[in-house]
Amino acid sequence: MASEVWEVLPPETATTLQEWVYGCDGKWLGRAGVFFIHRNVTTRENLWWSFMGSETYEAIGRDCKALGDHLHHLPMGAVSDWKGSIVAAVASHFGSIPHQRCLAHLVRQAKRLLPLNSPFAATQKLRWIAENITILETSRDPAVWNTLLLRWEKDYGAMLKEKTIAPTGGTRHWWYTHGNLRRAWRLLTYDQDPLFVFLINPLIPKTNNALEGVNSNLKQKLGDHRGMKVPRQAAFLCWYMAFSRSKSDKDLKKLWVYWKSKFSR
Repeated sequence: MASEVWEVLPPETATTLQEWVYGCDGKWLGRAGVFFIHRNVTTRENLWWSFMGSETYEAIGRDCKALGDHLHHLPMGAVSDWKGSIVAAVASHFGSIPHQRCLAHLVRQAKRLLPLNSPFAATQKLRWIAENITILETSRDPAVWNTLLLRWEKDYGAMLKEKTIAPTGGTRHWWYTHGNLRRAWRLLTYDQDPLFVFLINPLIPKTNNALEGVNSNLKQKLGDHRGMKVPRQAAFLCWYMAFSRSKSDKDLKKLWVYWKSKFSR
C-alpha cells in the first residue's frame, strides 16, 4: 500500500534536497502485530507504513530498505525509542548517522521503575532526576545533570548492592533487594551518548513526540471504529495513511484513477 501511494503521490522528502531527520514508531494492535510508521520528523511528513508481526530487525529492515530505495538522499539523523532492532536497522540501511534516544520514552520507562508514591527517598529523588533530563538545553547541562546522579550515588548507592537471601530449599539463593531501582539507575547511567545527540545536532529533536501524535490519532480512529478484528484494523490504518497523503480533490482523483486501472486489469 505505501509503495503504491508513493508512485501516485510521492512525499516532498523524495523530491527535495533539504536535510531531514528520520523517526519511527509503532502502534500495537493487541498481540497480533504492530502498525509501523516511518516519518520525516523535520517536516512532519509520513513517508512509509506497514503492518508487521513484531518489531524485529528483519521487519523494520525491510521497510528501511524500501524507504532508502525510494529516496534520493538519506536522513542526516534519527530519533527513536532505542529498541535494539530499530537501532540496528537504522545503522544498517542509513549508515552511521547521529541517532537520538527519545527522552520522553526514557522518562516513561524510569517512572514505571520508580513509582511516585514510593516510601523510599532514594526512589523519589532518582525519579526527580530522571524527569529533569527533558529540560536540558545547552552543552553544559549534561555535566550538571550527571552531578546530580553522582550525588545520588553517594547518598543511596549502597541500596543498589543490597541483597535478599532466599529461604533454604528454593531455586534461587539470593536476589537484589531493590531490583527496579538498579534497573532505573542503569537506564540513566549506561551508554549516555545517545541521550544528548540533540545538543550537538540542533535539527534532531530530543523526543519522538512527532510520532506520538500520529499514534494517538490512530488510536482515536480505531476507538471510533471499535469492534474490528485485527486484519481489518490494519487495513483501515493503511487506507487512512494513504488518504492522509492527499491534500486536494486532485490528489484523491489521482489515487482513484491509479487504483481503478490497477484492479480492473
